[in-house]
Amino acid sequence: MTELYPFSSHTLRLNGLRYHYLDEGASREPLLMLHGNPTWSFYYRNLILGLKDSYRCVVPDHMGMGKSDKPQNYSYTLSQHIDNLEKLVDHLKLRDITVMVHDWGGAIGMGFAVRQPDRIRRLVIFNAAAFLSRSIPLRLRLCRIPGVGTIAVRGFNAFVRGAIRCACVKQERMTAEVRAGYLAPYDNFSNRVAILRFVQDIPMRRDSPSYSVVQHIEANLKLFQNHPVQIIWGARDFVFNDRFLKRWRKIFPQAEVHRMEDAGHYVVEDAHERIVPLLREFLRKHPI
Repeated sequence: MTELYPFSSHTLRLNGLRYHYLDEGASREPLLMLHGNPTWSFYYRNLILGLKDSYRCVVPDHMGMGKSDKPQNYSYTLSQHIDNLEKLVDHLKLRDITVMVHDWGGAIGMGFAVRQPDRIRRLVIFNAAAFLSRSIPLRLRLCRIPGVGTIAVRGFNAFVRGAIRCACVKQERMTAEVRAGYLAPYDNFSNRVAILRFVQDIPMRRDSPSYSVVQHIEANLKLFQNHPVQIIWGARDFVFNDRFLKRWRKIFPQAEVHRMEDAGHYVVEDAHERIVPLLREFLRKHPI
């Protein structure tokens, strides 16, 4: 996997736990790339390789994911993930940040952004959400059933394996090495704890722990209505479909939108060679 992921690991200790992140590139201009569930920093590897010559790519693994520690008794809630990210940004003293988000990274990244809007200069949104929605695919709903989710997600690793098959349209890109990369951090029951907790934390009801957190984020997205925003969207996403894209367009009417017709939920995996030039042009057009 070192050929696909040739990066140096860094860790920040948070209450004795290792919070893993990548910090690649000599530039002082940071691109903060935030992954979702069930991926990890490996998801952004091609963007890092394509951008680190001109930008500083900071890419954490959320606690319980990737190369971060995977504690079994931990508050795997949205607010906790935002707290962790905020501590990393403070630790690295990042300013003038371009936040890049995918999947759960949308709520985590925008959750941080609304806390510290003065640090944010641009937004790049892949298939993600940072607002409340009642839309949830059946396969996710099933994983939220007590007992069923534990057996499927933690026992059989169905969530990671299912995403490898369904989230990437161009299955020829899911070579044995790439599949191994996505699977590597989640090789046993204990190491899949955060994958299930993310699914369980989807705020579908008002009494959900993260409902008010997402509600607050949604109410404050207006803080970035004058910021440069780029949306790159996989059109064949079974989770974040065009209803979510339409919502983002309404929130950020100024956004530059690229809808990738032949890409799915793992849009970066499906279309990274087209995405890197789009990102470079967007960043060039909106200098800090």
